[in-house]
Amino acid sequence: MKEKIIEKSIDLFGKNGFTETSIQDIVEALGVTKGTFYYYFKCKEELLMEIHFRYIDDLLINQEEIVNKGSTQEQKLFEMVYMLMKHIEGHGQSARVFFREMQHLNDVHLEDIFKKSDEFKENIKRVIEKGMETGEFRKDLHSNIITLAILGAVNWSYHWFDPKGELNEKAVSKIYIDLMLNGLKAK
Repeated sequence: MKEKIIEKSIDLFGKNGFTETSIQDIVEALGVTKGTFYYYFKCKEELLMEIHFRYIDDLLINQEEIVNKGSTQEQKLFEMVYMLMKHIEGHGQSARVFFREMQHLNDVHLEDIFKKSDEFKENIKRVIEKGMETGEFRKDLHSNIITLAILGAVNWSYHWFDPKGELNEKAVSKIYIDLMLNGLKAK
């Protein structure tokens, strides 16, 4: 039942927003009582935190697998962008909830999420810096700004990306990487 509560909440938060979705809305959509909700979660914010942790933890696990591969930094960067796009395609409402509803977490929970987000960002930055060291990428770039530009572009995709649209997540990832690497590659 906990999984059903989480799934339905992601759907409702994604469609209506966190503040516009009540616990009553969630339990009515599932056909259960508030007692069922409170058996698994103390409050709606705890549920939101669970959604956030699941989203970022899943990304970190997938990113770690990519980082530990023996491939080039260019390939690792592509795989990270593709993984993010694929995640948006497969978990679109979760991405929407993660980015849009983060503001409703208290400071302690936000700090925990920001630590994990920073870890994700630092992993991308390290790949870029390693590519700069090995000569795959230009050495005159500011790795932090490049990292933020990549994350800004890809993370905003949850807002407009339609997996059933003209381009799938792999095609969009290739366009992103082409755009980014033409500015990153060593001459």
